[in-house]
Parts: sequence; C-alpha cells; structure tokens
Amino acid sequence: MSALGKSILLVDDDQEIRELLDIYLTRAGFQVRTVGDGAGFRLAMDDASSDLLILDVMLPDEDGFSLCRWVRQHPRFAQIPIIMLTASSDEADRVIGLELGADDYLGKPFSPRELQARIKALLRRAQFASVSAAAGNEVMAFDEWRLNIVTHRLFHTDGEEVILSGADFALLKMFLDHPQQILDRDTIGNATRGRELMPLDRIVDMAVSRLRQRLRDTEKPPRLIRTIRGSGYQLAAQVFPVHGL
Repeated sequence: MSALGKSILLVDDDQEIRELLDIYLTRAGFQVRTVGDGAGFRLAMDDASSDLLILDVMLPDEDGFSLCRWVRQHPRFAQIPIIMLTASSDEADRVIGLELGADDYLGKPFSPRELQARIKALLRRAQFASVSAAAGNEVMAFDEWRLNIVTHRLFHTDGEEVILSGADFALLKMFLDHPQQILDRDTIGNATRGRELMPLDRIVDMAVSRLRQRLRDTEKPPRLIRTIRGSGYQLAAQVFPVHGL
C-alpha cells in the first residue's frame, strides 16, 4: 500500500508526539496535518479532507470519543478510517472507541512503526473495498435494506439513511457476500481489525452488536443476523442485486 498522496489528520495534545509522528509519517510518504485539541480538529476537518484520522482519547477541550461520534454522524466523513490512541492499561477506552465506530486502537506508549503498519492496513482495506465495489453490482438488496457498495450508503425501505463506519461497511459487505453461511469469529475478526489487547470474541461480538443496531435487528433472538452457538454468525436473508438507489 503506497503512502503517496494519502493524507492523515492527527489530534493529540502532546506536542512531542505530534512532532514525532509528523516527521515519521511524512518521511513515509504521507501528507500529515496535526492539531492539539478538538476545536482545531473540527476546523481542520472542515478545511480539507483526510484519508485517515488518528484521535487521542484525552484532549484538553473534549475527548476523542466525542470527536469519533461527531465524525461518524456526518455523511461526508463517515467512511474515513479512524485509529484511536488510548491509555494502554485502560481496556474501557478501547471498548468505547470500537462501539462508537473506531476502526482500530493503539495503546500508549506505542511504536511509530506499529502505527504506520496499522495505517497501511486500514487504507489497504478501504482501497480494496472501493475496487471490489466498483467491479460488482452497485446496489445490494436484502430484507428491508438497500446498500450502495460504491458510496457505502445504506437505506431502509421507509427512506431512512443509516450512516456506516468503515468497519460497519466491511462487516455488512462480508455478510452480504456470504448470505445464509456461518461466518466464524476469526473471519469476522479479520474484517473488523480486532487487536490482540482485547479478546477476539469481545471485538467480534461488539462489531456484530453495533451492526445489528444499525439494521434495527434488536429482537430477542435477533432475526436478521443470527448467532450460531459455538460456530459464529449467519445473515438470515436473501441478497440480490438491484439497479440504482
């Protein structure tokens, strides 16, 4: 995955970290912008687009969670991959970040080389999703939903649009590519980019739970994405291509 032309926006109140990552990632070929607080982040987002965001949890004016939520609530930004920087000993931060739609997390202190690897993996996934979407049918229909796999826009038949994060889209697309099939946790974990600092089962369960919320699949037991005890999850719907959305 080439870094050339890819832009990164980092928000962290630690000036040394900002300067270090600016130098390191710029040398790796990325276009880097850094800010020190939430207000600066919002201004930077309105000023120019970014291919990936790095959000520190602890900021002087508002935390990275609220910024993550704000990004995911805006259709213009919703598909941008997000990496959150968290305290290495605080698993709760990582749980909250993933539930809000972050794609990955990294505990402090961390290696810039590791961060670069995470960045490239997320950008590669985003690029692959775009290429595969362009190569296939534009819209996939299932149950009461229509997903445009080029724009990542999800619509219910009542007209409501649901905003998907990159991780949400990757997981839903995986289910739509394998309807009626049981997907095990390893397969789903690879799609949601879970990390070793949290048990895989928890990451997968959170990702599926979040997607069920998006799909209004909140019945007990869920009707659309079924839990197959001891095996994984299954999309219990027929999937077919349609034209236009």
